Amino acid sequence: MGRVIALVSGKGGVGKTTITANLGIALSKHGLNVCVIDADIAMANLSLLLNMQNSPITMHDVLLGEANIQDAIYDGPAGLKFVPSGLSLESYRRIDSERLQGIIDSIKGQFDFILLDCAAGIEKNVLAAIAASDEVLLITMPTSPSIADVLKAKITAQRLGSKAIGVIINFVRDEKGEIKKDDVMKMLELPVLASVPFDDEVRRSFMQESVMPIMVRKPTTPAAIAIQKAAAKLSGLSVQVEEPKKGNSVSRFLNRLFSIFKRKPKNSGDKK
Repeated sequence: MGRVIALVSGKGGVGKTTITANLGIALSKHGLNVCVIDADIAMANLSLLLNMQNSPITMHDVLLGEANIQDAIYDGPAGLKFVPSGLSLESYRRIDSERLQGIIDSIKGQFDFILLDCAAGIEKNVLAAIAASDEVLLITMPTSPSIADVLKAKITAQRLGSKAIGVIINFVRDEKGEIKKDDVMKMLELPVLASVPFDDEVRRSFMQESVMPIMVRKPTTPAAIAIQKAAAKLSGLSVQVEEPKKGNSVSRFLNRLFSIFKRKPKNSGDKK
């Protein structure tokens, strides 16, 4: 049976959806069967990050009993499977999110990992997603308010019988006033699977003509490498992370410099 992990935060803006998408791709790239589900029933946007916003059948249809879950599973990047959520507010009002657990249970045997991208906060749909999961992975920023919010999410998960397994700290800038990794572990009493640095390349991934997750577009950037290491810890696999080749720009500069010296000088002395 696959592991069902809900990715939760206290409030929005911590990059939870971006982490979910790229973590799923990182796991999938290493040969695991992974399905990422947009469990944000009201404000779905995971499909936008994966550039798969035109999927005709969504989790809305499945929760309404109008479609089978198998019909809502699509092929995503790098072998990832993806279940989008709908964008219709009309269908959202009619959805019974408590049906989610039975739907998830029906596909557990197909995958090694099922990642649920939950909405922010602890409203009804979030509680349903947490209750449908076996484990919870907390996403936070290295700030006191964000950690206080995610602590509430951890307590909520424990009350619903879902085990909190770790934390990913996102948007780390190493600035004065940030909560350090060791302190986060002490405060939440959980291991930190990754400290993901603030990386402009993540933002640029959304600004391309064709949106593409960082794990596909530039997997050797600092943020992508941190996410790959989190995937290794999560799966227990000894993942060989492809580190960026240091000194490439210097090497190119030196090669150009050497090529200039190797050129034969023009014989300008013959001209009078």
